[in-house]
Amino acid sequence: MPVPIKRIAIAGFGVLVAVGAVLGIAAPAQAHNYPIATTPTANETLTELPPKFSVTTNGALLNIEGNDAGFALQVRDSAGRYYGDGCVTVDGPTLATDAALGAAGKYTITWQAISTDAHTVSDSFEFTWQPPAGFTPSTGSAKVPDCHGTLKPNGTGTPIGGASKPASVDESTLQAVLWIGGAVLAVGAAVIVTVLATSRKKPGPKA
Repeated sequence: MPVPIKRIAIAGFGVLVAVGAVLGIAAPAQAHNYPIATTPTANETLTELPPKFSVTTNGALLNIEGNDAGFALQVRDSAGRYYGDGCVTVDGPTLATDAALGAAGKYTITWQAISTDAHTVSDSFEFTWQPPAGFTPSTGSAKVPDCHGTLKPNGTGTPIGGASKPASVDESTLQAVLWIGGAVLAVGAAVIVTVLATSRKKPGPKA
């Protein structure tokens, strides 16, 4: 007994809906947090020491159990010396550390965070420090600060990037998968429409 055409069309439509749902979930799952504000800003000439250096992203960061693990914010001068105690606080979309700097010159801030999608994101930017009169510079350290000797974000003894990062789907591969999926959806939808239109036009039995 042949399967009714409408039943085949309905089943096919269900498959297309399921594929579309999977593709719709896959795309946002790859969205990483990205910075929208920093203190100081990139390439800024800083003339007053702020209370904290910070990076604010576009959404809440994944601070598992509130222990700031996986987060880091390192400050280095042009000679490679580190400044600050290595302690990082995470508050919603922002990671920050107490500000400390040495003599005038160029500095680099390198940060690392756990994005909402559980992937590690990191970046760096430079700024110039022109201290005000009477400023007492910090001596800095040749070693990475370890947050008062506790196992905190910078307590690994290596610069950011020394630890392995979670595996992620290659973006070009993901785009190809999404493109193919979209093409499959389009062709499938066209076939279903054609089947339904043909079944409606079929003439009834002659008397």
